[in-house]
Amino acid sequence: MLCIKSTTQNPAFNLATEEYLLRNKEEECFYLYINGPSIIVGKHQNTLAEINIDYVKAQNIDVIRRLSGGGAVFHDPGNLNFTFIKKGEKDQLVDFRKYTRPILDVLQALGVNARFEGRNDLTIDGKKFSGNAEHVYKNKILHHGTLLFSSKLPDLSQALKVNPLKYKDKAVKSVRSRVTNISDHLKEAITLQEFEDRIMTHIRDMYADSRIYELTEEDKQGIQKLVDEKFGTWDWNFGYSPEYNFQKGIKTEGGHIEVNLDVNKGIIRKAKIFGDFFNTKDISEVESLLINTPHEYKHLKEQLSRIDVSQYFSKVTREEFLEGLF
Repeated sequence: MLCIKSTTQNPAFNLATEEYLLRNKEEECFYLYINGPSIIVGKHQNTLAEINIDYVKAQNIDVIRRLSGGGAVFHDPGNLNFTFIKKGEKDQLVDFRKYTRPILDVLQALGVNARFEGRNDLTIDGKKFSGNAEHVYKNKILHHGTLLFSSKLPDLSQALKVNPLKYKDKAVKSVRSRVTNISDHLKEAITLQEFEDRIMTHIRDMYADSRIYELTEEDKQGIQKLVDEKFGTWDWNFGYSPEYNFQKGIKTEGGHIEVNLDVNKGIIRKAKIFGDFFNTKDISEVESLLINTPHEYKHLKEQLSRIDVSQYFSKVTREEFLEGLF
């Protein structure tokens, strides 16, 4: 088994590394990594419905879609992530308890009463500190999980706080749980680095064929190609979202504006705008401007820069109207 520690906190690179190892390494792998502030959404989720877009933009938080299903999670430098890539029989690959057991072993050795609960969570005193997800590829399983060690929990709640009334879709929704940090339950304080080392040592003791592996230049080039073509792109992270309907109302000095958008594969296919605002130009021109535009701030701002928004919505600025689109 190849035992690998990441040397970067770039979430796109770390998620791309998982796919690269899954598809390109014959040996089984164990991978540990820490990401900078980021939201990692499940493969089948509507990204915008999972994130607090205003907070994410203001805090410059990366948003990356992963290979596996399940709900959205917040990563920061206080969160350790672990990944198993193992071979097996197709009907026996998915096993959440098997791949979380080593983590529980390490924690229980540290005197922490951690346990497996529900479908895919690890908890301490009923509070979640680890969510897990899996992805099957041919005869391999990719199992990965989060480990909240010393994360900034207020940031987590703000980043994932979103108005459920904005989005109507059939995408998988995240289930929010009460969460806790592992460090709050340790009898003797250790650093995240020490915790990471304990996990790696335990995995190496479990597998006789394990060896420390450092990514080669060829590996890094292959991973960067995945970043450039997939994990670092809007098409994957936002455009891959299932079809959804977006609805939002905003109050402005010029009156109330209600925006309704039908979005498919990240592209606005239909737009209707209602409200009690005053206008001097036909509002259908704005609706037409939005159609076939990605539901993404940069593209919509560029489209709206072509018109004088105040002629369609009296006493309303371009920035105010943009706010109504997210």
